[in-house]
Amino acid sequence: MEDCGGGGVLQGRYELGRVLGRGSFGKVHLARDLCAGRSVAVKVVDKATVVRAGMMDHLKREISAMRMVRHPNVVALHEVMATRSKIYLAMELVRGGELFARVAGAGRLSESAARRYFRQLISAVDFCHRRGVYHRDLKLENLLLDENDDLKVADFGLSALADPARTDRLLHTLCGTPAYVAPEVLFQRGYDGAKTDVWACGVILFVLLAGFLPFRDDNIMAMYKKICRGDFQCPPWISPGARRIIVKLLDPNPNTRITLTKLMESSWFNKSASQKPEQSKEEQIAAHLAEEPEKLNAFHLISFSEGFNLSPLFEGARKEGMRFTTKEPASSVVSKLESVAASTSWKLRVTKSGAGGVWMEGEDKGRTGRLAIAAQFFALAESVLVVEVRKDDGDTVEYQKFCAYELRPALKDIMWSPNCQPITA
Repeated sequence: MEDCGGGGVLQGRYELGRVLGRGSFGKVHLARDLCAGRSVAVKVVDKATVVRAGMMDHLKREISAMRMVRHPNVVALHEVMATRSKIYLAMELVRGGELFARVAGAGRLSESAARRYFRQLISAVDFCHRRGVYHRDLKLENLLLDENDDLKVADFGLSALADPARTDRLLHTLCGTPAYVAPEVLFQRGYDGAKTDVWACGVILFVLLAGFLPFRDDNIMAMYKKICRGDFQCPPWISPGARRIIVKLLDPNPNTRITLTKLMESSWFNKSASQKPEQSKEEQIAAHLAEEPEKLNAFHLISFSEGFNLSPLFEGARKEGMRFTTKEPASSVVSKLESVAASTSWKLRVTKSGAGGVWMEGEDKGRTGRLAIAAQFFALAESVLVVEVRKDDGDTVEYQKFCAYELRPALKDIMWSPNCQPITA
């Protein structure tokens, strides 16, 4: 058999073309299956490099795992061939790129789109687990999209196979991508591969809906502490139903973490595309303002009145901010806030906007984290809005400076009254 590491025809069947990508142990070529008449991807692995790195067992495990999991949402392994110096893996060619690129380009996905990809992911992972295969490196970069926009799980290089000889059935190898790793892996006392995959699925769902990782810190040890505590916050635009699922998936206790069986029985997971999506508080406000401005009722007026603010009874943490009235429409206020975010020295980026409000987050990490600001709109009368601006996260002093030197001067021309009412809850 001809050694085709540099191109040509492999075993009289695969015509190797251009290089699609390069890895630590070889290259991936676009190839033509001359017998089946289809395009495939051929991974060319250098044997000597793999042996020197002590990774031959990993490669054998990857091949075994891919042979065991023939599923519509898993990249298919067609054939394995070898010469004296090379190993060739002929695999399904997936042309749509990484799901990571899709999310990065869009900022985040709609709930219906995220649910569709998430269902396909869970279908593939559940299939793998039923055959004793644990991926152990599930992340957006390892989820590909085909020409039909269907998800394909790839890269089983860190996968593990169930070992019936082990009585505890626990895995002990520390592996995975830091931001996706489950807490029990960090404890190094043995872990259940299925439960760590479930945790990674929770991180993936969070990113699809939020547009950023749930556990973030420039210091990796600080990030690991957040992971072990399950210390994350869902942004306000994630619906209550999706939020409940994420919390159950990202349960730091593997013994109480939701199972795939229970997940697939949940109402959110099974919501059809024709069903009206569950709305968050912010989306409900936006819907009201988009149809006919809702006049504040007596409860709203009492809760907005200085000395009668009832929000501490319903919120676990006190928030700081300001409130003002305007005769401008919600769209004009949103545009103004977006302009402030774009021009401010605080480098805020708008991650959610609409008639119901705006959520902005700083690009730079401050003294106690990135500055995050939420603005919500309420209709006081047909042509009057109440705009409430609060610090959602970050340093209080930095927020106060932002309000004093950036926000108030920029909004002064649209305020009905030049005085902003401070709020402390």
